[in-house]
Amino acid sequence: MRTLLVRSFSLLVLLAAVCCGAAQAQQPIRIGASLSQTGAFAALGQNQLRGYQLCVKHANEKGGVLGRKLELIVEDDQSQAATAVGIYEKLITQVKVDAILGPYSSPIAEDVANVSEKYRLPMLAPLSATTSIFKKGRKFVFMVLSPAEVYLEGMIDIAVKRGLKTVAVISEDTLFPKATAQGTVDLAKKRGLQVVFVETYTKGTTDFGALLNRVGAANPDVIAAATYFEDAVTISRKLKELNINPKMFGVTVGGDLPKFHETLGSTAEFVYGASQWEAELVTLRAGGLVPIARQYPGASEFIEAYRKDYPGADFSYHSAGGYAGCEVLIEAIKRAGSVDGEKVRAAILKLDYHTGFGSFKVDADGFQIAHKMVLFQWQDGKKVIVWPEELAPGRPRFPTPPWSQRK
Repeated sequence: MRTLLVRSFSLLVLLAAVCCGAAQAQQPIRIGASLSQTGAFAALGQNQLRGYQLCVKHANEKGGVLGRKLELIVEDDQSQAATAVGIYEKLITQVKVDAILGPYSSPIAEDVANVSEKYRLPMLAPLSATTSIFKKGRKFVFMVLSPAEVYLEGMIDIAVKRGLKTVAVISEDTLFPKATAQGTVDLAKKRGLQVVFVETYTKGTTDFGALLNRVGAANPDVIAAATYFEDAVTISRKLKELNINPKMFGVTVGGDLPKFHETLGSTAEFVYGASQWEAELVTLRAGGLVPIARQYPGASEFIEAYRKDYPGADFSYHSAGGYAGCEVLIEAIKRAGSVDGEKVRAAILKLDYHTGFGSFKVDADGFQIAHKMVLFQWQDGKKVIVWPEELAPGRPRFPTPPWSQRK
């Protein structure tokens, strides 16, 4: 009788373990993030969010990861770093997510990276390009973009090859734009251009008259502006109003959005913009540049799915970058065979991976060393990639004509 009871008890324990294991296998892998859905970064934060959502949807359609579905938990940080920090603390300690993805922008990621580090939970930061974030000895934050310092490398390269001599650099006085501006100055000097003007402006500036009058007085061949969307639009308008006529004018963040040309109309023509990725890259297959196109596997499928799921929504590299960051996290979890933070971190460091967004490979600091920038120019209402030459299906319309000679 005792033997029967022992066997029955053992069977119950075994059944309970099996059932518990099956239940555990069915629990979703929960991925947490904060993103700017309101506030100054709302437009770009929403683009990044759509990239995350689409990536999770596609992963679940393929059966999930490690036999488990994915669940994305996102809260609005209102474009405020302190709010984002609080959200990640809650997601990790109270919601107890299994993994995290980064917020939008360098200033917010800078503070959130401290939370990731504190809890030793790897964080892909898909839309954070400021080098300093990744060079402070942190071990759990990873860069997806090319660094801020090379955003306008293409414009400097074109300027030198076209024989231009002088450049003015302006930027918002915040983390990412300042890093971009300093990198642009360094690149210009290294290539032999004379930097005739460098100045920052306060975040939220709406009147650029005095600043641009000083730029105009320096009479540069090139004006490089490290911007976000609102200042990119306002500076472009003011250059026209003041009749300032550089041979090249370029912006960074914001200039790539369709809304930039929709807002400015013909004023946006000839403006150069830095981009981490463009849908136009997919068309390179038709141009016979197959080795280049292979650097973006799945890009055409991503574009098709995005336009189907989000008809009429903004479409920019911020969406593709969000998708790629999520894709890299999923690949690392697969290779680690676990959601354990240390194991996933080790897997990320070993990745040499191609996504629809381009190449991913980081150094020991989590700093991106494989992804490449492109430079486009607004031509006839379309973004045309004009640099690097081996990628570019178009050519720069150079020099930019004076305002008086434009339609």
